Amino acid sequence: MDECCLCVSSVAMRILYRTRYNIPGSILQDFCSIWCCTPWALCQLKRDINCRRATGIFW
Repeated sequence: MDECCLCVSSVAMRILYRTRYNIPGSILQDFCSIWCCTPWALCQLKRDINCRRATGIFW
């Protein structure tokens, strides 16, 4: 059950982040990314957050 909660919250976080910063994509792409490649999708999100923080556009 814990793994399912992690997946759902990760998809929601990815959708929110993508929407906030106008990053192209879809809910289906977000779900597939998290479902098939969870570690890579979360690393991608973390790298993007770090990049935006460094440039001062993370809010």
